Amino acid sequence: MNEEICELLEPVFGQEVKVQSSSPTGGGCINQTSVLQLNNGERVFLKYNSHPAPDFFAAESKGLKLLAQAENGPRIPKPLALQNSQRPSFLILEYIEESSPGSDFPVRFARSLAELHRVTHDNFGLDHDNYIGSTPQKNTHETNGTHFFRNHRLRYQQELARKSGKLPSATDKNLSKLCDRLENYFDISGEKPALLHGDLWSGNYFPDRDHIPCIFDPAVYFGLREADLAMTELFGRLPQRFYDAYHEAFPLNSGYEERKNLYNLYHLLNHLNLFGGSYLGSVEQVLKRYN
Repeated sequence: MNEEICELLEPVFGQEVKVQSSSPTGGGCINQTSVLQLNNGERVFLKYNSHPAPDFFAAESKGLKLLAQAENGPRIPKPLALQNSQRPSFLILEYIEESSPGSDFPVRFARSLAELHRVTHDNFGLDHDNYIGSTPQKNTHETNGTHFFRNHRLRYQQELARKSGKLPSATDKNLSKLCDRLENYFDISGEKPALLHGDLWSGNYFPDRDHIPCIFDPAVYFGLREADLAMTELFGRLPQRFYDAYHEAFPLNSGYEERKNLYNLYHLLNHLNLFGGSYLGSVEQVLKRYN
């Protein structure tokens, strides 16, 4: 694989390059990742999967390029090379060195995320499907944000869980009831489709050496921007000044605190589908709150 990597990187750097060393990195449960040290002094980030879906890394590359279009948005690692095959098994990205968050990181992150969310589109969804983890993510265009979230987020995950037997009958019925009444809980008046990272948990952002917020491993689509904010609260939470700074930069409709668990139900259902029954209790907790 190293020979193919070097061939792909030659036009990127304008010279022949060799991989001097490879250092595995931790954190991912879907792909293997390494930092490659090149003989020209540069480092690159390698993501590898021996059995990906045919468009898995191509979709990630498209998503990163789309996120990078946001002026004054977070820093995005540049896709450098994608293996040239029908089923690419690796993607090479710009390497960004992580640093410790400074005291101003939450505010800088909030403001840059607000700028990302100002990028809009005529429709909710995207012109292609992609992935949330290793689960296919359907991005069929809709003009109504509630319809999009219900049909292509909650109900899609519900159907996956039904087919795999992970959704007990009573839970399934309560989820259907919630989907039918979703308009009662969503105040999305005035909300335009916003460009979202789509999987913004704490493992998918950090400050670079200049303390610029960076985001990566996206599940991009145009959706309701509260979904990104809610995801930052699912597995750990940013300091309150992040949420205050975001609201100051791009105010939310009232009632976000009551809606955020609905957005995160999508991710809990996805974790149920990916990792099994340990997430069923969390799904049922959310359903109990709204039923």
